[in-house]
Amino acid sequence: MWYYYLFFLLGYPLMGALLGWFTNYLAVKMLFHPKEPYTIFNFKLGSFQSKGITFQGIFPKRQKQIAIQIGKVVADELLSIEDIKEKVVTQDSMDNIFAQVEVKMDNFLEGRMIEKYPLVSMLATKKLKYGIRDQMLEEVKIQLPDMMDKYIQHVEKNLDIQEIITEKFSELSSDRLEQVMNDILSKEFKFIEILGGIIGFLVGLLQGGLAALMI
Repeated sequence: MWYYYLFFLLGYPLMGALLGWFTNYLAVKMLFHPKEPYTIFNFKLGSFQSKGITFQGIFPKRQKQIAIQIGKVVADELLSIEDIKEKVVTQDSMDNIFAQVEVKMDNFLEGRMIEKYPLVSMLATKKLKYGIRDQMLEEVKIQLPDMMDKYIQHVEKNLDIQEIITEKFSELSSDRLEQVMNDILSKEFKFIEILGGIIGFLVGLLQGGLAALMI
C-alpha cells in the first residue's frame, strides 16, 4: 500500500512538473515556429473540401504588424527629431564645427590659396588675408546656429524614423528575428519554462495528496 502513497506524492508532482515545463517550452517555441504557414487536415472527400487548420509562429505571422508598432513607438516615444536636435544642436557641437572651419580656412590660406592664386597671395599682405579670415569666421559664428536649425528642419522633412524602423524590422529573416528576440528575452523565456515546471509540480502535488487521502 505504501507504494501507492509514494506514487501519488512523488509520481504526480514529477509528471505535473514535466508536463508544465513541456507545455510552456512548446508555447515559447510556437512564438517562432513554424516559420512558414503549415496546414493540417487539408483534404477533399467527395464534394467536401476541408480548409484545414493553418499554423504559424506568432512572430513570423505578425512580423509586419509588430514592425509597424515598434516603428511607431520608437518614433513617438524613444527617438524623435526633437531628441536628435537636442543632441546635435548644442554649444559644444557648434564650437567643434567652428573650430574645424577655422582650421580649414587656415589650411586654405597657407596652402591651396598659394597654389591656386599665387599672384593674389603675393600681393595680399598677411594682415589683409587674416583680416578677411577673421571677418569670415565672425560671420560663420553668427550664421552657424541658423544654419544648424535649417539643417535639422531638412532632416526632419526627409527623415521618417518610423518608416525606417518599420522597414528594417520587416526585412529581418525569420531566423534572424528569432535570434534577436532570444538575445533580448532568453532569460524571460527560460523563466517561463521553469515556472511551468514549478506550477505543474505544485498542481501534481495537490492532486497526489488528494488522491492519497482518498485511498
